[in-house]
Amino acid sequence: MTVIDPDTKAGWVPEAEDGNDVDGTEDMPLSMRLSIADTLTLGNATCGFMAVYFTTTGILIPHLTGSEETGMARHSAATAVILMLMAAIFDLFDGLVARKLRSSPMGAELDNLSDLISFGLAPAYFVLVYGMVADDAHQRVSALAAIVVLLAVVLRLARFSCVTLKDGMFQGMPSPFGALTVVSIVLLELPFVPTLLAIIGVAWLMVSRVEYPKPRGILAVAMLSWIVAAMGLLAAWAFDAPGGQLLLQTGCALQVVLGAVIPLFATARRVNTFRDNRREARAAQLP
Repeated sequence: MTVIDPDTKAGWVPEAEDGNDVDGTEDMPLSMRLSIADTLTLGNATCGFMAVYFTTTGILIPHLTGSEETGMARHSAATAVILMLMAAIFDLFDGLVARKLRSSPMGAELDNLSDLISFGLAPAYFVLVYGMVADDAHQRVSALAAIVVLLAVVLRLARFSCVTLKDGMFQGMPSPFGALTVVSIVLLELPFVPTLLAIIGVAWLMVSRVEYPKPRGILAVAMLSWIVAAMGLLAAWAFDAPGGQLLLQTGCALQVVLGAVIPLFATARRVNTFRDNRREARAAQLP
């Protein structure tokens, strides 16, 4: 996530020592100047938009026109998901860069708007198109599930901007993780009802109070490695490599399992902490 340095209201751009801007932008408000982190955030938004584009041109339009080019649909689906994964990489690095180099005053707003496109609109649209092209899906019910995903991301991002939590934790499943889990559920090609219930479950986790650790240090490296591996699995599936379908399903299943296991561990840790606090309070009350 992009962060703003609370000690520096002026932004990231230092003033020239002689009072003159060599670039001729001395009249440009500091709030309108983009930092390196903001540029990465815009890359996030671009990937999200292009994911919608490939989902439309490679999956939806061939289906509506009666095209039987299933290879195009598979390649476009993989491209759309890879773009969402790239958006997650941009989202990971813009936060790291912002903490090192600072961001502009627009950083937090740009980050939320970009996340809404890449991890709200793009996966919700993917679910919507799934409901239109899958044989056993119901279009109107899928549209409702897509709206639930979109609204969950909107509410989660709004809450993130308003609620202050302890350092190193998120409240609710992070939107990039939620988006990738939703897409993984669709790619598993399960029956319609389990797919629908799992998607709604992920949407609920995004607006829940379950605490998730922020990707820093080793966790950030593990997340980046997993995203790169997922890209490889998608590429193998798109080009019909031997075992590509099995590898893709294995990767998607692992993503879904992680999405279910992490809240269980977080809840168990919270319950244990509550019990320990009660035990200490009782011990303190004993004479």
